[in-house]
Amino acid sequence: MEILRRLVNQIAYTPPFKRLSNLSTLQLSFIPVLSFASSFYRLAVFLRHSLYHLALLRRRRLPVPVISVGNLTWGGNGKTPMVEFLARWLADSGISPLILSRGYAGGDEAKMLQRHLFGTTAKIGVGANRAATAASFLERHGYIVSHCGSFFNSNHSELDKIGAAILDDGMQHLSLWRDLEIIMVNGMMPWGNQKLLPLGPLREPLTALRRADVVVVHHADLASDHDINVIESTLQKLKETLPIFFTRMAPSYFFKVGNTSCKLPLRTVHNMVVLCVSAIGFADAFVQGVERSLQIGPLYVDRLDFSDHHLFEAKDVEMIRARLQKLQAEFGWPIAVITEKDYDREPEILKLLDPFEVLVLCSELQIIPRKGCTEDSYKMLLRQLLQAKLS
Repeated sequence: MEILRRLVNQIAYTPPFKRLSNLSTLQLSFIPVLSFASSFYRLAVFLRHSLYHLALLRRRRLPVPVISVGNLTWGGNGKTPMVEFLARWLADSGISPLILSRGYAGGDEAKMLQRHLFGTTAKIGVGANRAATAASFLERHGYIVSHCGSFFNSNHSELDKIGAAILDDGMQHLSLWRDLEIIMVNGMMPWGNQKLLPLGPLREPLTALRRADVVVVHHADLASDHDINVIESTLQKLKETLPIFFTRMAPSYFFKVGNTSCKLPLRTVHNMVVLCVSAIGFADAFVQGVERSLQIGPLYVDRLDFSDHHLFEAKDVEMIRARLQKLQAEFGWPIAVITEKDYDREPEILKLLDPFEVLVLCSELQIIPRKGCTEDSYKMLLRQLLQAKLS
């Protein structure tokens, strides 16, 4: 299954004019079947949206403002870091946020958010039926009904009551009404081959971007200026007035597996042999973050990628160990570096790599200033949009 996912993923991100040169005969044989399935998927997406548009399917509206953070393609778009960014911003503004997460594949993202937001007023609800999850939290903690002009005026006696909801991976979750739609785009690989699932990575046609109130181009620091300009042009053709912001993941520190409280500086891996192990949506950004963004000069960087949300098993640990032993024979004693999502998915099994050391790289989302768009202007825009929706 893992091999099949890799083969299909490569098809999805290979432009049609490069298929003959970049894809194997086996992959080329998949394309007619995937194309046929993609046509049915397009029809299903159209019918589903039509049912909601005609009110034959109803959207649940919560008594608090809902901010949706979603994406058009599968994985690696920075949704979870943006959810954390918004939760901190709301909490710092005196608004207790409720994060609604589906909890896919063991809830690795929710676990990471719980660690990061510990000590804040943020609450995290996990469940596929996010309207039911929200109802449960709203009943348990209470909520504040806000109106224009009062949303950001905090009442310190009600700080524990929920003031807003953040819908994680919410773009296609049409059953819940949202007041603000933020769509994340992978700056390094925005649309793939521009085909719908399963032939391509698109969950919806590109025209769905017109529903966005704001688009955030993630990993913008790792993309070329030309590619960023092409993305901007595509977005503006779809919606001329669409606000566009840019983000990156800035490495902060490491911690050892099993000891999250011990923060190690980035220079810890200076002149080391590093094996990057990940099971995330877009591993290239993680690896390039180690190679380029850390700027601490690892001696050698290797990588071992698994599919997004992959649950590590004993056989995977043996595969990782074999790669580490190979690096040890060639370069000297190596260390493994993993992402926080991978750690939170299954922290205990990684201890089986002993005596090899495993470090977890912690990063934070940062707004990249570009064309007058800064972190302050981003927060101001969100504030204005929310207040306008509540008026």
